[in-house]
Amino acid sequence: MIGTIFVALVAVEHFYIMIMEMFMWTRPRTMKTFGTTPEFANSTKALAANQGLYNGFLAAGLIWGLLYPDSSVGLHIQIFFLACVIIAALYGGATSSRSIIIKQGLPAIIALLLVLFL
Repeated sequence: MIGTIFVALVAVEHFYIMIMEMFMWTRPRTMKTFGTTPEFANSTKALAANQGLYNGFLAAGLIWGLLYPDSSVGLHIQIFFLACVIIAALYGGATSSRSIIIKQGLPAIIALLLVLFL
C-alpha cells in the first residue's frame, strides 16, 4: 500500500511539472521555481512545453501501472516508469540542476524500493 502511495505521489509530481512547463512557463511563480528570467522563459516556451509533455507521459505511465487490471503486469509497468523517472532525474541533475536529483529522483527511488521490496 505504501508503495502505491509513493508511486501516485511521483505521478502527481510529474503531472504538476507538466502543467508548469506546458501552460505556466512564463508566469512569475514558475520562472522563480525554475530560476529563469522573463526573456529566457519567452524564448524557450516551446521547448518547455515539449519537455512538459514528456513529464506528462511519465505521469500517465505511472498511473497506467497503478490501474492496470493485472497487478503483476501493473507492477512491471510501475518499475519501468519509475526507472525512466530516475534516469531522467540523473540526466537532468548532470546537465541542468543538481537539485533535480533530489526533487524528482529521490521520490522515484523511494517509490521503486518500496514497490520492489514491500
